[in-house]
Amino acid sequence: MSHRIDYAKASPEGYKAFGGVYVTLQKSGLSQELVDLVYLRVSQINGCAFCIDMHTRDLLKLGVTVDKLVLVPVWRDSGEVFSTRERVALAWAETVTRVAETHVPDAEYEAAAAEFSDKELADLTYAIGLMNAFNRFGITFRTPPAAASKA
Repeated sequence: MSHRIDYAKASPEGYKAFGGVYVTLQKSGLSQELVDLVYLRVSQINGCAFCIDMHTRDLLKLGVTVDKLVLVPVWRDSGEVFSTRERVALAWAETVTRVAETHVPDAEYEAAAAEFSDKELADLTYAIGLMNAFNRFGITFRTPPAAASKA
């Protein structure tokens, strides 16, 4: 895989705008671990190596165990490893990321709205949208994961 362009340098204003959403999410009141789990799951669905690597490392720094991290792709079958709030957020991340297929069914919305306030659900959806956008940049421009530079 050959890195194509550094999109942040090529269009710093655009990158800064996305960075503003990121900063807003850090102040949203949602836990960093929850947001990073969502970022990781969205990145897994989209297949963004750079983002999977980055968010896995971020979650490890937050103290999330390897046992939990390896189960993110199969969280539905992981019993009580994930809290109710995390399971609802991961389900929401999956249905919103796959919007062209799912059309975000009412049942998924109702489950998310039962667990999260309107503001939290809006912020969670901003996080999902932001990560979907960053995944598209990472994949399109072949941003190499940190692990690749260490190999």
